[in-house]
Amino acid sequence: MIIQQAGMAGTLESSDITISIEPNGTKGIEIELKSTVENQFGNQIRKVILETLQGMGIEHAYVRANDKGALDCAIKARVMTAVSRVVEGDCRPWEAE
Repeated sequence: MIIQQAGMAGTLESSDITISIEPNGTKGIEIELKSTVENQFGNQIRKVILETLQGMGIEHAYVRANDKGALDCAIKARVMTAVSRVVEGDCRPWEAE
């Protein structure tokens, strides 16, 4: 899938994360992370974002994440929602066929 435009998902509430995603040409996946728990969990947050994008077939994207202590499942859900808002076509791998 190719990111066609900028999009966002999430809130700035405690235990949530905002994910903004936009096209990144052919530069791969770049992640800019701001987190209240970055020292403890920054690498894990980046890993969840990267693995979720790769699992959805995204090869190039610029991602800004503003984390307020979200769990991995919330991070994954926000990434999937942001991607579904910026790609063309059906992008719902989590739905049963």
